[in-house]
Amino acid sequence: MIDRETVDRIYAAANIVDIIGDYVTLKRKGVNYQACCPFHNEKTPSFVVSPSKGVYKCFGCGKGGNAVTFLMEHENVTYPEALKMVAKRYGIEVREKELTPEEERRNNDRESMFALNSWAADYFARYLHHESEGMSVGMTYFRRQRGMTDATIEKFGLGFCPAKGDKMSQDALAAGYKEEFLVSTGLSLKRESDGSLFDRFHDRVMFPVHNISGRIVAFGGRTLRTDKKVAKYQNSPESEIYSKKRELYGLYFAKKAIQQQDFAILVEGYTDVISMHQAGVENVVASSGTSLTTEQIRLLNRFTKNITVIYDGDSAGIHASLRGIDMILKEGMNVRVVLLPEPEDPDSFARSRTAAELQEYIRANEQDFLAFKARLLLEDAQGDPIKKASLIGDMVQSIAQIPDSIQRAVYIKECARIMEIDEQILISEVARKRLATTGDRETDEFVRRQTTLRRETPREPEVEFVQRVEAGSSTGALERELCKYLLKYGHCSFDFKEGRNMVACNVAEVIFDELADGDLTFRNPQYDKIRAAYLEQWQQTGVGIEVPAHVFLNHVDPEVCNVSVDLLTSDDNYVPSELWRRKEVHVESDAEMLAVGVPKAVALYKTKVIEGLIRECQERLSDENLTEDEECEITQRLATLNRAKVTMAKKLQRLIL
Repeated sequence: MIDRETVDRIYAAANIVDIIGDYVTLKRKGVNYQACCPFHNEKTPSFVVSPSKGVYKCFGCGKGGNAVTFLMEHENVTYPEALKMVAKRYGIEVREKELTPEEERRNNDRESMFALNSWAADYFARYLHHESEGMSVGMTYFRRQRGMTDATIEKFGLGFCPAKGDKMSQDALAAGYKEEFLVSTGLSLKRESDGSLFDRFHDRVMFPVHNISGRIVAFGGRTLRTDKKVAKYQNSPESEIYSKKRELYGLYFAKKAIQQQDFAILVEGYTDVISMHQAGVENVVASSGTSLTTEQIRLLNRFTKNITVIYDGDSAGIHASLRGIDMILKEGMNVRVVLLPEPEDPDSFARSRTAAELQEYIRANEQDFLAFKARLLLEDAQGDPIKKASLIGDMVQSIAQIPDSIQRAVYIKECARIMEIDEQILISEVARKRLATTGDRETDEFVRRQTTLRRETPREPEVEFVQRVEAGSSTGALERELCKYLLKYGHCSFDFKEGRNMVACNVAEVIFDELADGDLTFRNPQYDKIRAAYLEQWQQTGVGIEVPAHVFLNHVDPEVCNVSVDLLTSDDNYVPSELWRRKEVHVESDAEMLAVGVPKAVALYKTKVIEGLIRECQERLSDENLTEDEECEITQRLATLNRAKVTMAKKLQRLIL
């Protein structure tokens, strides 16, 4: 367990804009930053980062937290692991208390796999550079056949796995790495005959695969043999730390260039990426030989909306690859296509050109997906009306994937022009396709957008708390409301009418006095930790002094951090209209809102608690095994609670009036 002093230093050093900016493209909007949420698929940015508060919040899916909890959510790591990642970034030494065996096993399994992959990458690189086999076979391939410089080889961590079938596995075991992790990462395989290990990648040049944060999650190995019975490429299997559908080769090296140029180039293989980087075009990623997946597209969507796909000039799989274009369109992204001259591929094309020549070729030859499909498929359909009809259907299928209605309308008009067909026919066909393929998803999106619009549309102020919690509110909802009053307004004062007199009240004082009167704590553990932390700070600082938000946003419990962010940002998107002020429409002040909301919230909460205790007493009275003394005690308790309930009912009635 990391000591609290170190945790505080980590939180103090963490720059949330820098950390989240490594994963999504943040754009400044006023004092905050905005982006499309990395945790759910959206077209309109609703993910907000506040550098002054040190928090992020998505108003679409509701996720929120600080820099550390962002890493926990995004990298799927534990709280200590996320703290270590931030600490490493800022050069902070981490001191830990001894963990229990179970905690150590749970926290270390993933880290052990990462550590082994890191060791293996260094091992393959050393073997390439310093062993005769690596230099004569691997280095010859990289330098002579692929034209890679030593700087490029080092940048991408390229290497070579020994030809001897089990050398790497035996060296890893000798270095202290466990067999279970050699197998779980896929670096080693087990022989069925005797259970011995052998190297998955033996006698192959090696390409480490980095995740978005730069950690090595997998490897690709290419054989240099000409034997057709041997698979050309061998890749790491799925594991606890690697999912091939969620990774893009080269994204770690390309993400800054993609952000700067606001478009990504998508190619097929490892060497395509590396050669283009070496030529000076760095906004390039690859699907690593696998079919493009929705997860990979959404990963790119964090950095740009624009993708340019490069196809080999003699690629026999272009027709099959067109499915990827439809997937990109479906995610609301813009896609353009570049076809290379035969027999070039991105690797060979980049090796024979400068960065300026490459960029100029892409600019001059990239086509809109519709024009590309028409040009590609019309060659097969010339003079054949059946094939032409099929081509139109194919183009309609692509247009139907586009979520934006204006873009769809533009492409329908362009398709009608290219294919010389009535536009209204295309409109109805696209509508039919969308109805058949999207179903209720569009309804869900419509509801979400309408909800967002309602949040952004000013409405006349009202005592909304009464409406929200009076009708059968749960205790949890009331605890949440009280916590929100503490975090946002605990230091504020309001005037409360008691009889004929106006009494000055402090929000925190009213809440804590009422809770103390019944010796109450909150049932929800996160809300109770917020209550306890606020009470501790409040008792130290005194009435009317604001408790710093970082006490809750940097709480040792990450769940408390996330709940606090949610509470602190829950009303951030509501701003009274200036038009109201010009028309002299009364806008309720904080003090007016608190004068109604706080007393009512506490009274309703105490009423709910009393009702719960009454139910418990009534249930206990139904127990046939009660003694006479126990029954008498419960009856007296029930009478006391009922009197308290009547008192609270009268108090609530006065508050409502």
